[in-house]
Amino acid sequence: MRIKRFVILLTCFGPFAAYCQQDSIQPKAALITNVPFTVLSGGVILLKARFNTLAEPLNFILDTGSGAISLDSATAEEFQISHVPSGRTINGIAGTREVDVAKNNTLHFPGLTVDSLDFYVNDYEILSSVYGEKIDGIIGYSFLHRYIIKLNFDSAQMQVFTRGTITYPRGGTLLHPLFTALPIQSLTLKDKRKLKGNFYIDTGAGLCFLLSKRFEEDSSVLKDKRVPISVQVQGLGGKKEMRVTIIQQLQIGPYRFRKVPTNILDDEFNAISYPFLGGLIGNDILRRFNMILNYAEKEIHLKPNSHFHDEFDYSYTGMNLYYENGVVVADDVVEGSPAGKGGVKQGDVIMAVNSNFTNNVATYRNLMQHVGERINLLVMRDDNPILLSFRVGRIF
Repeated sequence: MRIKRFVILLTCFGPFAAYCQQDSIQPKAALITNVPFTVLSGGVILLKARFNTLAEPLNFILDTGSGAISLDSATAEEFQISHVPSGRTINGIAGTREVDVAKNNTLHFPGLTVDSLDFYVNDYEILSSVYGEKIDGIIGYSFLHRYIIKLNFDSAQMQVFTRGTITYPRGGTLLHPLFTALPIQSLTLKDKRKLKGNFYIDTGAGLCFLLSKRFEEDSSVLKDKRVPISVQVQGLGGKKEMRVTIIQQLQIGPYRFRKVPTNILDDEFNAISYPFLGGLIGNDILRRFNMILNYAEKEIHLKPNSHFHDEFDYSYTGMNLYYENGVVVADDVVEGSPAGKGGVKQGDVIMAVNSNFTNNVATYRNLMQHVGERINLLVMRDDNPILLSFRVGRIF
């Protein structure tokens, strides 16, 4: 059975860079600015910044899983931003593609201007459709390695500091990941058996945890009696079938999470770099910490926040929702799923969920994430309003 599961994998792998630690004494890190952010589905961080001389800010996802910085191709066309072939490709969950580059550009945050940025140009239409927000680009390593970044999910604020010495807050833990362009952390897994593996720390992935299918098969870490369920997810390169299950325990540093929803990816394009890595930990786990990203010192500090004990989402309806042409549309409706049994058909326009008429895809998803709750949908089909009803199911 395929189920509703809104997972976005933004990981792309651009040019790697390495920076050697300076022997000289560094000055104390100084606060440059505070930047508010919005949390999207799966804990993904949305920032606003102005591009070059454009008057209005654009929407960017902050992504430790991106080895560069990038711009949506439609945004580049709309604002006539020049770009040329880069000779490089990016890897996504559903394929690889060649990308152009827009060279030597500038981003303006409140109180901070970042110059000399080369933006790779990629198509992010699927991200805009899933989130119901125009996604103009992704901010990754090209920005992150220049500063010390504090991410506070309690206040929804990003603080940007100069590189230098910094005192980490008490009550947390300091990780020492391996850094290429992307941070790689050792995690401990426990299910059928207990083992350790290396995984990307990926704030751009709107999920809890992902395993490469080859890692899962070679390690035999998952219990045999728990049969994963097929789902359809969206990410770089388009849509992709995955399987979803749970893992009994996941540990990062001293912090343990139980019964963690886990996606298993048949990584035919080896975006995960198996066997060097086993997968990634996404922002539906990472948002439970206030984080400090210190790329220069190869350190990440985690401190549990008010979301640490939030329950994981095990609900499903058996359909996906997309925001297209100003309306919310049902798609990928699975026969025999709760939505399918309730009469939902692919292409139905969702007018209201439980009398909520906001036309907001994120709001509608949140209303359908309570296991066992009856959902009343008002849909428009062939210009006729239809009232449908079903109960939200459970993955496991």
